Amino acid sequence: MTNDPLTPINGISRALVIDDHPLFCDALVLTLRSLCTGARVETAASLAEGLTRVAEAPAPDIVLLDLNLPDVNGLDGLLRLRAALGQTSPVIVVSSMADSRTISKALSAGAAAFVPKHSQKPAFHKALSAVRRGEVYTPEDYLPDAHEGSEENDAMERLATLTNQQSRILQLICEGKLNKQIAFDLSIAETTVKAHVTAIMRKLGVQSRTQAVLVAQDARLGGSLPDPSHHA
Repeated sequence: MTNDPLTPINGISRALVIDDHPLFCDALVLTLRSLCTGARVETAASLAEGLTRVAEAPAPDIVLLDLNLPDVNGLDGLLRLRAALGQTSPVIVVSSMADSRTISKALSAGAAAFVPKHSQKPAFHKALSAVRRGEVYTPEDYLPDAHEGSEENDAMERLATLTNQQSRILQLICEGKLNKQIAFDLSIAETTVKAHVTAIMRKLGVQSRTQAVLVAQDARLGGSLPDPSHHA
């Protein structure tokens, strides 16, 4: 067995790492710089900062995202990031939560690859190479169960169809806010909010705001959300 150096990965000019752990973030930056020829690697310590950087031109060619961020709960950050990116930039989830259920839900939410945080550089090379080929990468020990969590994965796929604005509105609904409060927060007309809420419920296949929140709750790996029933 040889110790040949890993083949440089071309075609990535701008990469973004979203992780709030400084040492691990620095390690990821060094890994990306060593694997991706000439790539400019930027960092963000929160989803909000990451979304700001994503909005800058040109869009990053690849985004590495930690699920455990201070301003998001579970896979909600991935859903919001995917909505902001559209189809332009693949997202590689890098997380210490690497059980099969979490991996399945991340893939359903639109992740192009999943790399456990304890992985060595060759795993990141495989993931980046697969994503550049348009393939999905998962850890070698990942064993998807065709039955377990299928309803949750379906919920993730439906949430992944929301636009960025719809995702923001759903988040505010989850916080228990009324349409007029959402309109004020987003500086849009209340009729526009109502139209978005109708579209959100249609996409999620639900009949009420409460049901929409329950679907959103599936995306948060069991995280608790305010009960919106009093605001329906």
